[in-house]
Amino acid sequence: MKIDSEIAAVVAGGASGLGRAVASALRGAGAKVTLIDRDAEKGAQTASELGAVFAQADVTDSQSVSAALKTARTANGQERICINCAGIAPAAKTVGRDGVHDLALFQTVINVNLVGSFNVASQSAAGMVANNVEGVIINTASIAAYEGQIGQVAYAASKGGIVGLTLPMARDLARNKIRAMAIAPGIFGTPMVTSMPVEVQESLAAGIPHPSRLGDPNEYASLALHIIENDFLNGSVIRLDGASRLAMR
Repeated sequence: MKIDSEIAAVVAGGASGLGRAVASALRGAGAKVTLIDRDAEKGAQTASELGAVFAQADVTDSQSVSAALKTARTANGQERICINCAGIAPAAKTVGRDGVHDLALFQTVINVNLVGSFNVASQSAAGMVANNVEGVIINTASIAAYEGQIGQVAYAASKGGIVGLTLPMARDLARNKIRAMAIAPGIFGTPMVTSMPVEVQESLAAGIPHPSRLGDPNEYASLALHIIENDFLNGSVIRLDGASRLAMR
């Protein structure tokens, strides 16, 4: 799919981090973009800076996402690109010093990262099908889906779910000419990481074989744009990690 001024896109979790980077790249390529985010203040500010539309939503809530997509479509028309970057990553062990992993926390991580991504993707796909347009959906997994570390049981499970749904989603939507892909980033310089002490960031970067640095969100955005433009990429998960493999801790 060629990205131009006729193409509309929605980016969930677009107010910061990977989502902001890909939204900025899409705007740079000429696309009409709507940011969907729970943070109303940051979302509105980012949209203003990028020349995009903002729609506040909780990705875990069906009606909230439906309303956000209605806002996006009223402003820009039916989206043909849907990118999911919304996510959380609290740390907790299966059994820790304070006892068993809090079940509500586990469910929250699954709901935001996995259910939320499916909620946005499926509703976006329904709009594409109803309007008979070709499209592409890109979900965000993580290398933790394959090598989840100590304390990442909920996060790894949620991202493993993203990996698992990618191929069947692509197969479900193939007859409608809608592609589904996922990117599994390694350790990136997003607010989740850059808020850590400098020595921790340096230690994380040192563990990446080559290049030995944190990933740049713009590199995620670059891959996302390539996926959009390369019509033969479908049903796969692409690792973007500098050849890193997460250690146990």
